[in-house]
Amino acid sequence: MPNGPRHVLLVDDEPHVPLLVRPLLERLGVAVLTAKSLAAARRALSASPRPDCVLLDLHLPDGSGLDLLRELRAAETTRALPVLVITAEGDDRVLDEVERVGAAVLAKPFSPTKLGQRVLAVLEAREGGPAA
Repeated sequence: MPNGPRHVLLVDDEPHVPLLVRPLLERLGVAVLTAKSLAAARRALSASPRPDCVLLDLHLPDGSGLDLLRELRAAETTRALPVLVITAEGDDRVLDEVERVGAAVLAKPFSPTKLGQRVLAVLEAREGGPAA
């Protein structure tokens, strides 16, 4: 079990996504921080508490989530930060690039149960094993 609450940063500009994701993850004991743009995500990533995982949409009002993913992988402090891309993107080239850069993909619309399972699996792997 982690020493404190686990935090997930949800980066998505669609208003219904946090309404779906926040209660689901909070029931699983995960605090949810939100950002509706790349700029807000960058601020949240440098603030406290730092997220243990990022849920990232690719299409944001001020740019591409893929750009943020590349930034995370290039920086020493965030290189190993787990990222789960949640997107309706259908272009295989873009999805292949996401996986090449180092993130898992969950297609929108997603099953809330599947999202919860994926987030818990990522957090448990980061913590070194299944949660008690």
